[in-house]
Amino acid sequence: MAAAPPPALSARLQDAQLFAHRYVEERDAIRFIDLPRARHGEVPFLTDGYLGNPAPLDDIAADACLAALPDRPVHFIFHSAFCGSTMLARAFDAPGLAMGLSEPVLLNDLVGFRRRGAPPPQVVRLADLATRLLARPFGAGEQVVIKPSNVITSLAPLLMAVRPAARAVFLSAPLEVFLVSVAHKGLSCRLWARELLQGFRHEGLVDLGFSDSDLFRQSDLQIAATGWLVQHRLFKQAMARPDGGRIATLDSEAMLARPEAAIAAVAAHFGLRADAAQVRAMAQGSAFARHSKSGQPYSREARERDYAKVREAHADEIGKVAIWAREVARVNGFDLTPVRPLL
Repeated sequence: MAAAPPPALSARLQDAQLFAHRYVEERDAIRFIDLPRARHGEVPFLTDGYLGNPAPLDDIAADACLAALPDRPVHFIFHSAFCGSTMLARAFDAPGLAMGLSEPVLLNDLVGFRRRGAPPPQVVRLADLATRLLARPFGAGEQVVIKPSNVITSLAPLLMAVRPAARAVFLSAPLEVFLVSVAHKGLSCRLWARELLQGFRHEGLVDLGFSDSDLFRQSDLQIAATGWLVQHRLFKQAMARPDGGRIATLDSEAMLARPEAAIAAVAAHFGLRADAAQVRAMAQGSAFARHSKSGQPYSREARERDYAKVREAHADEIGKVAIWAREVARVNGFDLTPVRPLL
């Protein structure tokens, strides 16, 4: 058991503004930065690029952090990408109730640590430490809601295991809507879809009957659809486990059509005691009224107009890939019907 840290360090580590940003593997330490609550709402993701490469404040030994931190409530918004997850996380910036964290890089470091061959007990230890650090509340009575990046998908069961009181939502867009998003976002998104699937392949998750040669011959949208299928299957499997009742699903289009009902359902699933006024404020706040990446004003109607243009331009490819992906699911005995939908 690690020795208790000095009282001054222990007290300092309770402050969520001292944000746990990176894992410094060669020193087995956590790198902290100064990140006020208001700054979270100014950026879509808590990455170096969006945060402006913040200067580190301290590197604190992992053992000292573990010894100082209790097990606090924390919940997760896992997602299949391009489904409004950033908006949902932002909506949970509700002082007195909750705070949403959007894609903290510390969890990405956990994935890299594992992929580089770290021993499983060390991966579990870092998962425990990272989630304890990120669960530190920003205000009295608040709970933290974490929206990890997609690269964390393979470790979702581990994060739930190290935080046995945590609850999670798997938010996803319907297949065709997801494919429209990929086509809409252009080359960089197509490359992202390939990189994501490459990572899943490295972790042995792409068990759908494809050889490397098969994957090489797939189009960009087929690769994106394969990644979508992999994530859905992983969460189906997680929800079938004895403790899988802690995970529920949410459809992006239902959320965008009924944001107030969606937020109420998610809050209730997380065990957050949000009253009707709080739910209304969260649904009618800036999170659902601006573009999650650019921050510019953006409405559901504007999104529908943008997507209609993409559907018209790419209708043939999107339609064929959607049929193909559903057949892949059928051949692999994978039912695409949502499990435990919140709406």
